Amino acid sequence: MRFLALALVLAVQAPSLIAQVQPTLAPVLDPFIEKGLKDWNIPGLSIVVVRDGAVVYEKGFGVRELGKPGRVDPDTLFGMMSTTKAMTALAMAMLVDEGKVGWDDPIRKHLPSFRLPDAYLTEHVTVRDALRHTSGIQDADLLWAREDLSTKDILARLDRVPPTSALRSDFIYHNVMYQVAGEVIAAVSGMPWEQFIATRILIPLGMTRSRVTLGSVQATVDANVSSAHFEISGQVRPIAEVTVDRVPAAGAVWSTAHDTGKWLAFLLAGGKVGDKPMVSPKVFAELWIPQVVVAPHQWGYPTMQLTGSRWLGYGLGWFLQDYRGQFVAMHTGSTDGRTAIIGLVPEAKVGVFIFGNLDHAEFRHALLWKVLDLCLGAPDRDWNAECLKLYADLKAKGKGREAEQEKTQVKDTKPSHPLQAYTGTYSHPAWGELKVTLEGQVLALRMGPSPNFAGRLEHWHFDTFRTRFGDGRSGWSTVGFTTALDGGIGAVVLDNPSLTFTKVPVAKASPSH
Repeated sequence: MRFLALALVLAVQAPSLIAQVQPTLAPVLDPFIEKGLKDWNIPGLSIVVVRDGAVVYEKGFGVRELGKPGRVDPDTLFGMMSTTKAMTALAMAMLVDEGKVGWDDPIRKHLPSFRLPDAYLTEHVTVRDALRHTSGIQDADLLWAREDLSTKDILARLDRVPPTSALRSDFIYHNVMYQVAGEVIAAVSGMPWEQFIATRILIPLGMTRSRVTLGSVQATVDANVSSAHFEISGQVRPIAEVTVDRVPAAGAVWSTAHDTGKWLAFLLAGGKVGDKPMVSPKVFAELWIPQVVVAPHQWGYPTMQLTGSRWLGYGLGWFLQDYRGQFVAMHTGSTDGRTAIIGLVPEAKVGVFIFGNLDHAEFRHALLWKVLDLCLGAPDRDWNAECLKLYADLKAKGKGREAEQEKTQVKDTKPSHPLQAYTGTYSHPAWGELKVTLEGQVLALRMGPSPNFAGRLEHWHFDTFRTRFGDGRSGWSTVGFTTALDGGIGAVVLDNPSLTFTKVPVAKASPSH
């Protein structure tokens, strides 16, 4: 018995002895995960758990891509997506430590060309505002999702993105403002964000399989890379990757379960690699100090209904909440076809990172809280069953809203103009141009080169149409046309008034003499 106790102590202290510790979690987690993959139709998943500085569980499940034999293992590459934001915030903390930047520096101090919709926001938005989502401007994801704007072009259009609230009065999750933070890092460090993350974080932590962008993953010959999957019309299938590389500081890093175990150990050690701190304790602590309260109407993790948490806040790159009397730092990551989640209980020295290759498969939440319960000694609870019911209920409510929407259709109407009149180029000062064309007897809409923003329009009623963009993964979108004062078509509206594109007049040919 003394030998067994000694073996367990050594295993906790030494990650290389993972096999001696793993069985303490494996008998519970292995079947839990296998069942979860079946219940949620997830092709593949990888997970790592760290406790007291050591990896205590590390495993891959399922396949990298449906229809192919490659299995997921701890070295399979997945997208980290928005969990990358913690690395961006850490990079800024390192520069704060070096005296090169201050949390409350106006962004304009380091990026003189930076502009927002009005002079006050332009002059007063700070580095801290960018990292905690309090800049006061509307979400601008469409700028990078349309895939035809460079990073420089995206940032140059921020002065045309509508403000939604006063500075620091609201939490508005903002990927493009995280890229602004990435540009500050580049300006004050003298190296691009990608180089800083690689040389100052990934390499020192020994995260040798990790990559800073999708482009860097695709540039290497590596078979052990997961594929993105989406459930479309009831069938899970692989889809093309959606890149975040135009705003990399918001979510571009790729990693593995094995590498993120090193990331977890570093974070739980308070920013140390071994005995060497990469950032001072005071500056590191700033990352997990609640900077803004997040109200339910501003951001909703449905699992907050299950955790019993009394508050949700945002730090610098982290969502923060309470659970069973413990402080939890966590964050999800999502792009089309992929999921990730990280959760840390710093006082208990416990952390978990989970990757999946199916779009918004929320088993990630069930698994996160299951692991934390196991490590905290909480009573047994079927998180999988509870999350299945929670998200099934939400899906049913969504279908109910769709059914109600169907009832609003006014039957037996027709467009007010011949279809040719709706064609042309439409423009928004921030969101750019879209084109409406006539393909045979059907209107089609396209915005940028991405197939995810191209679709054929089906008449709904009056001058309103509907479309399923791309492969239909996002369901129905409403496309409404408005009439100009001259009686012609004046604008097109996509789903809501904030996405109103004005028709660009066709230049008349100059008369010949």
